[in-house]
Amino acid sequence: MTSSTLIILGATGDLSSRLLLPALGQLLDDEPDRSLRLVGAGIDDVDTAAWRARVGEAFGPSASAHALAVAAEADYVRIDITDADDLRTLFARTSGRRILYFAVAPAIAQAACEALTPDDIPAETILALEKPFGSDEEGARSLNATLAALVPEHQIFRIDHFLGRSMVLNLLGVRFANRALEPVWHAEHVESVVIRYDESLGLEGRAGYYDKAGALADMIQSHLLQVLALVAMEPPATLHEADFRANTTAVLRATHVQGDDPARASRRARYVAGTAGGERMPAYADQPGVDPARQTETLAEVTFEVRTERWAGVPFTLRSGKALGRPTREIVLTFRPVRHLPDGFSGSTAPSVLRFSLGPDAMSLELNVNGGDSPFALERATMSTDLGTGALRAYTEVIGNILDGDAVLAVRGDAAEHCWRIVQPVIDAWRRDAVPLDEYPAGTSGPEAWPALP
Repeated sequence: MTSSTLIILGATGDLSSRLLLPALGQLLDDEPDRSLRLVGAGIDDVDTAAWRARVGEAFGPSASAHALAVAAEADYVRIDITDADDLRTLFARTSGRRILYFAVAPAIAQAACEALTPDDIPAETILALEKPFGSDEEGARSLNATLAALVPEHQIFRIDHFLGRSMVLNLLGVRFANRALEPVWHAEHVESVVIRYDESLGLEGRAGYYDKAGALADMIQSHLLQVLALVAMEPPATLHEADFRANTTAVLRATHVQGDDPARASRRARYVAGTAGGERMPAYADQPGVDPARQTETLAEVTFEVRTERWAGVPFTLRSGKALGRPTREIVLTFRPVRHLPDGFSGSTAPSVLRFSLGPDAMSLELNVNGGDSPFALERATMSTDLGTGALRAYTEVIGNILDGDAVLAVRGDAAEHCWRIVQPVIDAWRRDAVPLDEYPAGTSGPEAWPALP
């Protein structure tokens, strides 16, 4: 493996300590031969001993000797990451192939990139940026132009940790490696697709960011459209970067709001006071840091269509929200009814449903089978398999790919722009109040008037 220096900008922030460092620790536990130097950088005045202790704590009490050795040699540099002179100093203090991971707000990451020139950046340096990538299509295009002036596209990693989730990756194997499923992954057999990420958690102190983003930008634009692309992609020749990303981006290029009618194809709501996850929650509009006049949605649902031969006519409904009664994180394919059911059957004739649950990972197939007392009475049966808790943290897979320079799970530049293009008609419709902002009590499944999903 290539020796690398991972430089985390914003190293003392929440993203670094809560997600990046624990995932890195797991990666080092799993790969004791990986050669890595870790450098933290940021505006906070932290001495090297405190930084090393923080890294060791994030790696956890059962960290391997290799992980602890990396922690013991970690370095910290106090800099202003938007200052070109400070960044040049940082590069001069490091060696090997550098991975610059921007664990900071998108606006700060963009300011840092704008401060640099191609001559400032050592050869083969990888720039890794967290989503959201821009705040609209124009912003994403502008940031892409800034990055393209600094390094080639294959050295730009736009991070979407959802693409590293074990269940999302398992979906690829289930589809492409099974003759029973691959031929029916088509509009001729699939009636609808639902990609849903409902959380019982509320704001969790993120009002400063969330109140400006809302559920549509935070989850559907940033993450769930990427999952849609994996579900709907054509079989790639290989799972290497070029083939894989070309096919997922082709899906996004063909994705539009259903019927080009965002007023009919979208819904939005925000929660009022209630109890979710065993916790009494005040109304969203009453929480500190929230501006009620923004009318920020905490639950969004949009139906899209993928205008390709494979998927024409199939609705793809994406939904995500906060403070909901039951966490539901799943991908659901509902198949069309059989063309002909012989007379004489009774009981359940509902369509077959294939369901992928995310964390704990599971897969189930709901079928109609002959029941007990009567040989022609149909009953609903579910075949399921438990795929575990998803032991591989999503960030672990993503970080491993970044360190290896493998961009297969990174979002390509034009794909990031398409995600904003896809949702812009919905944003525009909501801004002109063409879609009402409904309400739901925290701890419920959402507004009662909304149609139930499979």
